[in-house]
Amino acid sequence: MRQAAAPFHEHAVRAEVEAICQENGLGFKRDKFGNVIVRLHTAPRLRPIALAAHMDHPGFEIVRRVSGKTWLGRFLGGVPDSYFRAGVPVRLMHRGELPEGGTTNVHGVAAKLGRRPGKEKEFELHAKREVTAPEFAVWELEDFAVRSGHIHGRACDDLIGVASILATLIELKRRRAKVHVIGVIARAEEIGFLGAMAVAAAKGLPRNALVISLETSRELPGAKMGQGVILRVGDRTSIFSSQAMRFLAEVAAGLKTANKKFQFQRALMSGGTCEATAYQEFGFETAAVCVALGNYHNCGERNRIAAEFVSLSDGLSMVELLAGAARQMPRYAQLIGKLPQRLKTMLREAQPKLRKTAADAAGVTQPASERWSC
Repeated sequence: MRQAAAPFHEHAVRAEVEAICQENGLGFKRDKFGNVIVRLHTAPRLRPIALAAHMDHPGFEIVRRVSGKTWLGRFLGGVPDSYFRAGVPVRLMHRGELPEGGTTNVHGVAAKLGRRPGKEKEFELHAKREVTAPEFAVWELEDFAVRSGHIHGRACDDLIGVASILATLIELKRRRAKVHVIGVIARAEEIGFLGAMAVAAAKGLPRNALVISLETSRELPGAKMGQGVILRVGDRTSIFSSQAMRFLAEVAAGLKTANKKFQFQRALMSGGTCEATAYQEFGFETAAVCVALGNYHNCGERNRIAAEFVSLSDGLSMVELLAGAARQMPRYAQLIGKLPQRLKTMLREAQPKLRKTAADAAGVTQPASERWSC
């Protein structure tokens, strides 16, 4: 989270992701679109589970120089116009060369936001000193902090999801779990989940993979921060696979039985459209999970730009659920079959009483003409 990113400018975050993979012995590769694919495959023939998240966050793309200290920026991502106040602090980001070993070398220059009348999402970024060729810009906010059980930062969305994928893979590897997990850490989600669609269209995933999209999602009624990971049954656009969501619910219920402190929720998080919709439209069986997010897209109270925040315990419960789901993939059919079996048992037990009480109170069955009347 200490690395800044914007759509198409995720290089610093990606370098950190790859460094973490190297440190923990996780196999990874970049695809031709710059997405990172991480794989932990210790169980031959097991159906894969793909965990998907994105590296970018709303930010400014640098269009051109206006003067030695001023650059034209175009904002990429969903933030209402009322938040773009003149004088709001921003940070112009310049990427240096990556030294050997992949460690990032990205630095920023303090600047202020200026309005361009009549130009939608285009702004002048006024630096405090001369600056050469910045590549993008972000809000000047704290990168990362943990306070009172919450993670605060410029970009919880979706670096909490990225961190959760890596934490899940590291935990499964540490426990020598028999799993087939693929982490899909994609680019350019904030302008239409472009990286995720590129992965799906290029056949970068096995067609039988169960895709689980990870997000932070605006806190909505019925899903509260601090009450655990949210099983996201749908987003603003789509409803996700009923069977896949039932599988996650069964896994979560099992974790709750084993550990009373484990918390989870179930909700339709309709604040936005997420990568799960893209994967589903490309033919993958898809589910989604998220944690509740405060100051979504840095939109704070009174139209002020502010750091995002999530509950640390919610994030930990998301990792616990994902690790549990990966371990339970061999039982996928059994777990999703529990509900139909329960319903069949209920019906079988109820049928005798239904037949016995089918007649009306006087013990006389209604004529057929009356039974079918509307």
